[in-house]
Amino acid sequence: MVFGQVVIGPHGSGKDYSLQWHVSVPHTNRKLTSLPPFLLIMKVAVIINLDPANDTLPYAINIEDFIRLREVMVEHSLGPNGGLVYCMDYLEKNIIDWLESKLQPFLEDHYLLFDFPGQVQLFFLHSNAKNVIMKLIKKLNLRLTAVHLVDAHLCSDPGKYVSALLLSLSTRLHLELPSAHQCLV
Repeated sequence: MVFGQVVIGPHGSGKDYSLQWHVSVPHTNRKLTSLPPFLLIMKVAVIINLDPANDTLPYAINIEDFIRLREVMVEHSLGPNGGLVYCMDYLEKNIIDWLESKLQPFLEDHYLLFDFPGQVQLFFLHSNAKNVIMKLIKKLNLRLTAVHLVDAHLCSDPGKYVSALLLSLSTRLHLELPSAHQCLV
């Protein structure tokens, strides 16, 4: 059985930091209760980048090998948000097989961490990102959970915190995955 996380959250919420921590966390000298889930099931974490605008981390699989946001924006005269929606539509319709073939080597002994764009509309207003996730779950028999990250400064003000919780809840409900919510400092 293959386990993993769909890491989502607004731009600046710490997705890259969280993902990097998961792949670089020391495997020794840690209390059992503080270990991340992939170490408890004896798996090595691997990051799959499905954000065509993000190239900051080394990725095992990178959507930019297939489609690049900058090129889409120029070719179709789109802004950043429209370009991301186009890229997710393209991913949904054209590269599920490509992504499936790239994931095959990691299915036996890895914990999958899917990095998605931070634009809320991809999860809240459109279904293309959700459809990509659901297709992968069905084709590869994945067991995924959604982790919605929120910048810690939103957690310090009651109004902002409630707004962040409502956005997180509605996004996670739309994805129809087991989920967790985190504020990162």
